[in-house]
Amino acid sequence: MIREAKKNEVHLLKEQRFAAYQSFQKELSSKQWERLESNLAFASNSPSGMEVFVAEIGWEIVGSVALLSSGSTICTEKQKLSEYPEICLLAVTPEFRSRGVGKALIEHCIDMSKIRKQQSIRLYTGCFMKNAIDLYEKMGFTHVASLDFKPLDDDFTVSAFHLDI
Repeated sequence: MIREAKKNEVHLLKEQRFAAYQSFQKELSSKQWERLESNLAFASNSPSGMEVFVAEIGWEIVGSVALLSSGSTICTEKQKLSEYPEICLLAVTPEFRSRGVGKALIEHCIDMSKIRKQQSIRLYTGCFMKNAIDLYEKMGFTHVASLDFKPLDDDFTVSAFHLDI
């Protein structure tokens, strides 16, 4: 079941996100990991313009995702206003990966954007998120290399993806 996160679940969501991303720590430098941890913690506060959705199986939160409304400045590195809604911080608990949880959360974000009469949706993901990138491409998202950026002065790239809906 996909539903909107409740305000009293902030601590649970923070724990769920950290558990989901923990396995990637070994692929990142300490500076990159600190930046990711900061982003995960910031998103737990649900800033203005951000909706958080969760996937539940048997009353357990097994996945989460944030959907930023168009006009948001949170996910874009250059702090420009985005003309599209953006999907951020898809996080699926490791034991529940490859069960359709991530796909269901992304589909929910797409459906919410369609209801709001949006024409397109975007997302940004780290280059180390190979399985997520495969999922996005299977769902029809296309890589927009011109929007890729490097948040730190190193070889780590955040890749942009776009889907017309």
